[in-house]
Amino acid sequence: MYQYYEWFRSFHTVARTGSYALAAEYLSVRRPIVFEQVSALEKSFSVELFHRRGRSFELSSIGRQLFAITRGLFDQEDETVQPRVSPGNLRKGSLRVGAVSPPIAMNIIYALMHHYPDIELKTFFNTESTTLERLYNFDIDVAILAHSEFDQRLYTHLYRRYPIIAVVPEDHPWVQQCEVTVNQIGGEKLVLREGSSRTRQLVEEGCRKLDVELNCVMQLNSREAIVHAISQNMGIGFVSEVEYVGTPGTRPIIFADHPFHIEYYLCCLDIHRARPLIAELLNFSMTPYLASH
Repeated sequence: MYQYYEWFRSFHTVARTGSYALAAEYLSVRRPIVFEQVSALEKSFSVELFHRRGRSFELSSIGRQLFAITRGLFDQEDETVQPRVSPGNLRKGSLRVGAVSPPIAMNIIYALMHHYPDIELKTFFNTESTTLERLYNFDIDVAILAHSEFDQRLYTHLYRRYPIIAVVPEDHPWVQQCEVTVNQIGGEKLVLREGSSRTRQLVEEGCRKLDVELNCVMQLNSREAIVHAISQNMGIGFVSEVEYVGTPGTRPIIFADHPFHIEYYLCCLDIHRARPLIAELLNFSMTPYLASH
C-alpha cells in the first residue's frame, strides 16, 4: 500500500507542477525516481496518464480524472503539514527577488527591509524571459513581472498598475501642449525596446486599435539607452510612469485619458507559495504601509 501511495504522490506532484524537475525538487528526490514511479503507476493499471510530446506533456483524460481525486487527498495533506510561522518570528532567512526593473521592485524591498531588518534580501534585475527562467530554475524565490500569460506552475497576484507615458526631448512641441492624444504618435519617430518588451507590446496594441501607424527608427535593449537617445533628439519613447527618472534633455508626457497601462504581478512557484518568507511577502505587498510608500 505504501508503494502505491508513493506512486500516486509522484503523479499528483507532476500534474500539479507541470514538471518532473519541479516535482522532484518538491518531493526532495531525484528526477528519475519521480519518472519511474509515474511510469510504474501507468504500467500497473495499464493507463496513459500523460500525453507526451517531446519534452512537453499534458494530462490525458484519465490523468485529469485521477488528478481530481488526488487533489482532494494531497492538497489537504500539504496544507496540514506546512509550517506555521507568525510574522513576528520572521527574523532570519533570505529571500531572492527578481524583477524587470529596479523602480518596480524597490518599493516592496525597502518596506520589507524596514520591517524585517534581519532578513537577507537579494535582488536581481533582468528581462521578462530571463527572470521567468530564473524562477523556474529556483535561482530566485519571487518575481515581479509584467507578463501577460502565466502557466499552472505559478501562483500570481496583481501587484501594481501604472499608466504608460511618453518621454520626449525637452524642446519637443508636446512639452508646450496642454493635452496629447494617441493619434499624435503617428507622426513621430520612435525609439523602442525590443519586441518582447511588455511596454512596447501594450503601446503597439493600443495604437493598432486606433489605426495609428508607428514609425520605429531605432530599437535598443535597455531603458537607459532609450532615454539617452531621446535626450539626443533621436525620437520619442515610452516607459511606465513609475520608471521615469528625470534625465537632462528629456520631459515626461502624460496622454489624455491614460490610454496605456501596464500591470505588474508578484509571482512564485505554486509549490512554494506557503513558505513563510514567500507567504509573508505576498501578504505584505497588499498592506496599507506598502501602498503609501
